[in-house]
Parts: sequence; C-alpha cells; structure tokens
Amino acid sequence: MGRLTEAAAAGSGSRAAGWAGSPPTLLPLSPTSPRWLVLAIAMVRFYMEKGTHRGLYKSIQKTLKFFQTFALLEIVHCLIGIVPTSVIVTGVQVSSRIFMVWLITHSIKPIQNEESVVLFLVAWTVTEITRYSFYTFSLLDHLPYFIKWARYNFFIILYPVGVAGELLTIYAALPHVKKTGMFSIRLPNKYNVSFDYYYFLLITMASYIPLFPQLYFHMLRQRRKVLHGEVIVEKDD
Repeated sequence: MGRLTEAAAAGSGSRAAGWAGSPPTLLPLSPTSPRWLVLAIAMVRFYMEKGTHRGLYKSIQKTLKFFQTFALLEIVHCLIGIVPTSVIVTGVQVSSRIFMVWLITHSIKPIQNEESVVLFLVAWTVTEITRYSFYTFSLLDHLPYFIKWARYNFFIILYPVGVAGELLTIYAALPHVKKTGMFSIRLPNKYNVSFDYYYFLLITMASYIPLFPQLYFHMLRQRRKVLHGEVIVEKDD
C-alpha cells in the first residue's frame, strides 16, 4: 500500500517540519532519494522510445527491487526507536510493497506487462519523489510551501491509484497461480501441512478492505493538521 504514516509535523521553518511516513533511512547517506528520480526518468524515457508500457517493468525491475527491499530498514528504525512512527503501520506499508515486487510481479512473469503494473509503479514513484523531497528540504531548514502542499495533497489521488494498481495486478495473477499451483503445499506431505497460494491472494485482496480506509483517513487527518500548522507527534502503538 501507499506510504502514509505521519511521525511529527511542525512549522515550515522547523527541521522536523512534518515527517510523513517513516523518515527516510539515514537520508543524508541514502542513495534512495535521487534514484527514485532516476527511476522516473527511466520510465518516461522507455515509454517515449517504445511508445508502449510493454517491457517497462522488465527494464526497471532491478532498480525497483533494490529500493523496496532497502525499505525494510525503515521498519528496523521504528523498532529500535530512531523514528517515533508506528511499527505496525510502517510494517504493513513496507511489507505490502515488497510482497508486490517479489511475490507477485517478480514471480509471475506473465503479468509484468499488465497496465495495472504501470498504475502502481507511477503512483509509488511520484509518491517517493515527493516524500523524499519533503524530507530533504525539511532537513535543510528550507521547506518550500509547494513541496509541503504536494506531500499532503498528491496522496489524495496517488494512494487510491496505487492501491487499485496493486489489487488489479493481484487479480490478474490469480489464473496463473491457480493453474500452476505455485507456492502451494499439497497434502499428503511429511510435515502434514497445506498451503494454497491462490486462496492466500484472495485473502490478501480482502485485507485491503479494512486497511485502506484506516490508512487513508489517517492521512487525511494529518493533512488537515499539518496544513494548518499544528504539531503532530505519533508514538509506536
């Protein structure tokens, strides 16, 4: 799902001027921020050269996998208290993206050219560019109002678009998973356990129903507070 957690928001002149989502992993030393821009440029260049989205995922998959796997450190930072953000919310957001990257689009190659993949790729990329721009300017004590405004307004469209892309991609994967039985464990076996990846995906899709509104309306509440200049502090659940 989209990255929507808020940690702390202060006035625009403060260095802590509103962390949205987990603060980036060791931002001053992290290569993640500029590389999301590189990823966006690569996506635009591919489409301009090819005139189609087919093959787009394959062309950027290595970079995307690195970014999303690297994001696991954000959960660690929450666990050890480096950032005052909910471990549960951050864990759900990070793990859902890693799940989409490794267990869906990486593992099920027939769906890599689905238009829904482009939906969540675009939503993720624009979201991360906006998020890291917000963090960077906040650390520099010079946060332009437009960056702050974009951080708390773009999500209104990007988050539903990203979620729709994820759900449609999982839905597109269902026939292949059912036909091949991939990642499933059938009885009998020496461990006497069974697991059906097809039904696991159905349950995963259903889990978006309670999770999406909670995260989305949480961000809407943070938006109202931050854009009115109030201070927000969230602690771990």
